[in-house]
Amino acid sequence: MLRNALIRLLINSAALWVADVIFSGIHFRNYTTLLIAAIIFGLLNALVKPVLIILTLPVNILTLGIFTLVINGLILKITSGLLDGFYIDDFVTAFFAAIFISLVSILLNKLLIEKS
Repeated sequence: MLRNALIRLLINSAALWVADVIFSGIHFRNYTTLLIAAIIFGLLNALVKPVLIILTLPVNILTLGIFTLVINGLILKITSGLLDGFYIDDFVTAFFAAIFISLVSILLNKLLIEKS
């Protein structure tokens, strides 16, 4: 269990790092900030995201779940607001980066966790 949690932390860190490389609107001060951002992002996804999904359930149903992408961008933007040294220029960057991070995380989780 702890091994899987550490692997997920590394996956989140890798996904955030790649997003930083690809998207010009994402900035990390250093790798320590990147690791802390991955921890905060993971905690917000585990604790805050379910509450937001329940609160926005009517909108999510009307949009056939697409509004969840907005929630993912919001979680990423909140993470940048909570941590000095991690900056996202605007919500559009956060939105597309969150989609990218989700795809990378899904792929790496499938490759690394399910095979073990």
